[in-house]
Amino acid sequence: MTRTEQAWLRLYLTPGLGRVGTIRLIEAFGSPEAALAASPRAWTEQARVRPAVAASRPAEGDAVFIQTLETLDRLEVGIISLWDQHAYPEPLRSIYDPPALLFVRGKLPEQQGLAVVGARRASPDGIRLTRTLCRQIAAQGISIVSGLARGIDRAAHEGALMVDGATVAVLGCGIDRVYPRENEPLYFEILQKGGAILSEYPPGTPPLAQHFPGRNRIISGMCRGVLVVEAAARSGSLITAEFALEQGREVFAVPGPVNNPGNQGTNQLLKEGARLVTESADILDIFKPGCCPSEPPARPDPLLEKLSGQFLNVYRELQDSPLHLDELARKCGLTPMEVSAILLHLELEDGATQLPGMRFVRKRSL
Repeated sequence: MTRTEQAWLRLYLTPGLGRVGTIRLIEAFGSPEAALAASPRAWTEQARVRPAVAASRPAEGDAVFIQTLETLDRLEVGIISLWDQHAYPEPLRSIYDPPALLFVRGKLPEQQGLAVVGARRASPDGIRLTRTLCRQIAAQGISIVSGLARGIDRAAHEGALMVDGATVAVLGCGIDRVYPRENEPLYFEILQKGGAILSEYPPGTPPLAQHFPGRNRIISGMCRGVLVVEAAARSGSLITAEFALEQGREVFAVPGPVNNPGNQGTNQLLKEGARLVTESADILDIFKPGCCPSEPPARPDPLLEKLSGQFLNVYRELQDSPLHLDELARKCGLTPMEVSAILLHLELEDGATQLPGMRFVRKRSL
C-alpha cells in the first residue's frame, strides 16, 4: 500500500472524524499527508475539527492502524479517495454526499452501470427474471451493481456472471466480511471473474442496520439507472429508488400482481412514473438506443449430463427458493437420510448450497 493510501487510512480511522471532517481537512491542507503533519490545534482552527477528535488521530504505530493495514494488504484492497481524478467512479462523484474514501477489492468497471435491487425473500419467478434481465444487459457491456444480499441482489450478480459480465457488489460492512455468510462463494466468484467488491467502511465494520441506507446511495450513485424487482411498500429497495431520483438517475420497476404485498412498492413506483420493465429491451433502449438485444446462448448445465438416477431427481427438485430437507425427501420419495447423502454429493459437485435450518437451494440456475 502506498504512503498516500496509508495516510488516508490514518485519517479515516480517526474516531469521530467522519466524511465531513475528512473533507474539511483536505480542503484546508490539500492532502492527507499534509493534514497528518499539521498539529491538532491547526485541525481545530483551520478545518473546524473538534479538539477531542483532533487529539485522537492514530499514530503510525497504533495497533488498530497496523492491524487494519495488514488486513488490507493481505486481501489486496485498494483505497480510492474522492480526490482521485482517475480511479474514483465519476457518476458517484456527482452525487450530493459522495463517500470520501472507498475500499475496493478487484477492479471497478469503466462502463456505465445498472443498479439492481429488490426483495431478499424473492419469489422463484422474480429470481429467474432478474437473472435473465441481468444476463442480457451485462452481455451488452453494461455493468450490474447490487448489494450482495439474498434474493434479487444475488440473482443480479449471478446473471451478470453467467456471461462473464462486469458486476460490482457494494457492502454495508467492512470489505473483509461477507454478509450474508451464505454468499461467500458468490463474493469470491465476482473477484475471480474480474468484478469488484466495494465498501466505504473500514475492515472489521459489522453489517449494522444503519449502514445500509448509506450503502444504497452508493449503489444508485454509481449507476445511470436503478431497476427494482419485487419490493414491498416499506422496502429498503425504495430507499435506493429515492436516492436514484435525488441523484437524477433513471428508475425502472418490474410490475407484479396487485394483491401481492411483495409488489406494492414496485407498483407504487410505476404509478409515480418509473419506467415499466418486462424485458431487457425496456432498459437497453435507454442505455443503448437502437440496441437490439439477443439472448446470450445458455450455458449447458454439466450436472444434468453427469448425474443420473436419484442424484438427478434430487438435483432437479432443487429450486431458487430454499427447500427443507424433509420437503425434498417427500418430493423425491426418499428418506431424509438418503437425500442428505445425495445433497452432500451435490454440494461437493458445486450444485447445491446449504442454508441455515437444513434448507437447500440449487447453486446456480442456468
